[in-house]
Amino acid sequence: MDLLSWLGRAVEGFDDWARPFGPVPPHPSHQVSDERFAAAFAEFAARMRDNYPFFHPRYAGQMVKPPHPAAVVGYLAAMLVNPNNHAREGGPATADMEREAVAAIAGMFGLPDHLGHLTTSGTMANLEALFVAREAHPDRGIAYSADSHFTHRRMCHLLGVRGHEVPVDARGRMDLDALEALLRTGAVGTVVLTAGTTGLGAVDPVHDALVLRERYGVRLHVDAAYGGFYAILGSRGAEGLDPAPWRAIGRCDSVAVDPHKHGLQPYGCGAVLFADPSVARFYRHDSPYTYFTPAGVHLGEISLECSRAGAAAAALWLTLRVLPLTPDGLGAVLSASRRAALRWAELIRAAPELTLYQQPDLDIVTYFPQAGTLGAIDAASARMLARGMADAQDPVFLSVLRADANAFLARHPDVVADADGARVLRSVLIKPEFNDYLPRLHTKVTELAHQGVSVAAP
Repeated sequence: MDLLSWLGRAVEGFDDWARPFGPVPPHPSHQVSDERFAAAFAEFAARMRDNYPFFHPRYAGQMVKPPHPAAVVGYLAAMLVNPNNHAREGGPATADMEREAVAAIAGMFGLPDHLGHLTTSGTMANLEALFVAREAHPDRGIAYSADSHFTHRRMCHLLGVRGHEVPVDARGRMDLDALEALLRTGAVGTVVLTAGTTGLGAVDPVHDALVLRERYGVRLHVDAAYGGFYAILGSRGAEGLDPAPWRAIGRCDSVAVDPHKHGLQPYGCGAVLFADPSVARFYRHDSPYTYFTPAGVHLGEISLECSRAGAAAAALWLTLRVLPLTPDGLGAVLSASRRAALRWAELIRAAPELTLYQQPDLDIVTYFPQAGTLGAIDAASARMLARGMADAQDPVFLSVLRADANAFLARHPDVVADADGARVLRSVLIKPEFNDYLPRLHTKVTELAHQGVSVAAP
């Protein structure tokens, strides 16, 4: 699709909608001369060049990618109206779009019934789930794995709930034996499972945790902020994914997901869903200046946040109209990323300069240069990261993950533990373009590995 053309049509559509209301001369306080704006924009454009090329497969670092053009057009078109999805009177059209988009996500997870809404981030989505967990079990704590997102610990502190860190196994998944030992104490009311950890992309055994829920009466929340959209493939066992944990998500109590990751949305779009709509009682509040139009339940009545951009809902809704949550819709994008990750893992195994840290569960690939000791691996990884970014002619942008000595040796017992841990390289192949670019990326990374080990740090 021609982005510039459709952006123009979005502006034209706004003008067509606004015209019947009559002209509104801009207030003098809003007036800015072309010359003044040109100077400000020139400075802005120059400042914006200080960015990494997230759109390009040269960027193989964090889980960042540009939004789909459909999302950009939908966001801009709605942003011109500037609706607020807190209450239906703030944005009737986009409030309905939000409900429809959230219902589609609920269907992706197999939730038979649900209460949910969009949020400004996965962090806010998880915070809302933990807020409900606290209200449901005010006298009990929350358990999460040692490899879960760092914000779970912080959110427990914010909510005044005791957090319990559970060890992980040699694949970075929650150790359910350790979890059960904790549950026997009666101290935990909610367990946070992760479908795609931020560091490794590991998927916790959600299906096995269901047995513990029945045995100990705890709630199960799934933090699927990163990996959630893989349910499109995982629930079908496609691309070599184990279907069991993905099919089990629909039987859990709540789930958080980030459309601004694999859902192709701009930042500012998370989502939280609850299997039991009656948890709306925990949100109950009164507002004397909103909620005056019929809506059943306004989105703000089931949300901790107030003002939220209706444009985010519009962007997601429009994207899902052209790329639905099916294997041949958005699933095709995920399949490309998954295949690229598996293919690169094979190439790394065959490369004498590199070692695969762990087989990817989804599309995060972790690896390190052959250096023999934790200290040498850490230093060589740091050099690879720096030299890759500094190469003006042929740059590559990677990221690092710090693994402690125990985690490292559980996977690679032959490495000499002369330090308490080491950084390994981490690449999130979140863009489908990695499929075609992978040979070039692999060649560049192996060259960096050779240089990182054989050449002393500057």
